[in-house]
Amino acid sequence: MKLLDGRIWTLFKLHWQHTLTYWSVFFSFGLCIAFLGPTILDLRCQTQSTLQQITWVFFSQQFFLLVGSSLGGLFKKTLLCSLSALLCCTLLISLVFAIIPLCNNVVLLSIAMAVAGKSMGVIDTIANRQLVKLYQKDSATFLQALHFFIGLGALVSPLVADPFLAEDSCVLGSNSSSSSDLEHLRSSMAGHGAAPHNISQYPLHTEGVVITRVAYAFWIMALINLPVPAAVLALMSHERLLPCSSKSPCLLEKDSLAGSNPSGDSDEGHGSLFGCCTPAKLKGHSFTFFILHVLGGAILFITDGIIGSYAGFIYTYAVSPPLLMGHKTAGCLDSIFWAAITLGRLAFIYLSYKYTAPRLLTFSLVGVILVQCLLMIFYTSCVFLFIGTCVLGLCISSVFPSMLAFTEDILDYKGCATTILVTCASTGEMMLQLLVGSVIHSRGSYAFLLCCTIASFIGFGLFLLFLYVEHVHRNSYAGKEQMDTYKDIEWNCNYNRH
Repeated sequence: MKLLDGRIWTLFKLHWQHTLTYWSVFFSFGLCIAFLGPTILDLRCQTQSTLQQITWVFFSQQFFLLVGSSLGGLFKKTLLCSLSALLCCTLLISLVFAIIPLCNNVVLLSIAMAVAGKSMGVIDTIANRQLVKLYQKDSATFLQALHFFIGLGALVSPLVADPFLAEDSCVLGSNSSSSSDLEHLRSSMAGHGAAPHNISQYPLHTEGVVITRVAYAFWIMALINLPVPAAVLALMSHERLLPCSSKSPCLLEKDSLAGSNPSGDSDEGHGSLFGCCTPAKLKGHSFTFFILHVLGGAILFITDGIIGSYAGFIYTYAVSPPLLMGHKTAGCLDSIFWAAITLGRLAFIYLSYKYTAPRLLTFSLVGVILVQCLLMIFYTSCVFLFIGTCVLGLCISSVFPSMLAFTEDILDYKGCATTILVTCASTGEMMLQLLVGSVIHSRGSYAFLLCCTIASFIGFGLFLLFLYVEHVHRNSYAGKEQMDTYKDIEWNCNYNRH
């Protein structure tokens, strides 16, 4: 059997330049999201700040990623403005990589990470939305590939940084910390966006001569990222969108929400985050239309929150009782988890072509629950923790792209589903990490598994409710279409009679 049938391959050949461009900007997203954890101790030396101060850059990046995801919905649905936004954001990411070595205090570094986070959020929303708009009912396969490139970028970034990381204290003239302490701290802070909650026991000095080579890593990543804005620029040139016309404003004016789309697609509600959920927009839709947005966002809030929490705290759990793994061994768990997610998204490119989104989502969410329960049962087994981490990454990898494609298909690509789902996912990734971290700090490391398992059950329960509401929505929509058809026939009969 061929990997892709003629229809999918024909669609790809028709839109290959757009598709490869959106995939490349997600590589840029992944490249940016993964570098902070491994390099944070060298950045602490560069800024001569304490560990408590430097962890604020995690919050800065995550918070403004959420802001950027919301702002992505403010861009008008013209190809010109979407590509212009992607061009600016990918250029900003390269610029941030280039200037990070010049940030000599933690405030400047936090501002740079805020700019990067905002750019990442805008990329997240626009690339997902444009790909869904491009392929519509066939978007599931291409969305799986899109999210594979996040994982690819997240794998490349630490590999680039690793040769330039300090093995000992990078501040001379002070009592150096042992290399094992530095390795432990770096692994603790390597989760994507997670910061350790008990770092005061590792007093790293801030005064002295700073010796670090991490600047070379950032400059290399800036160069690696430069082909991405070049690809966006090439696409704009191919579509004859250069230069940007002042007659096509990229941000919606308040009175332009009802403006028509040049392509003829229905874009109602895309102008703002909750534009399609206002009373004026809901007049033409049933109440289930609104509920589907809420449930879809809640499911991704939970599942992306699980991903962020697991990546952020699996190392802390592994080095704590009863497992008490070595620092180096436990440090591999986060990399294995993200490698499994990347591999899973690659596999689901094919599976999303063969099976429907509801089947894939059911399989994935049930798999996540089973793995979490088994991890709780075999909580003393180091071997099973590695196996469970790998299987969990494979199972949860496809939830976001499958849920996005399924929700947009149910809602007939009419509204702001993409913006809402992306924003809810970013919110969950940030908020659940804070919640789980607080529980671990007060209740111990085992609470980490308990929190993730409870969240898995909640996510599956919300998905079952989503399927029920989807069934009601389809029935009501079909009934409305039949009623409209009946009214048209009745009007024609009356017209002909007169």
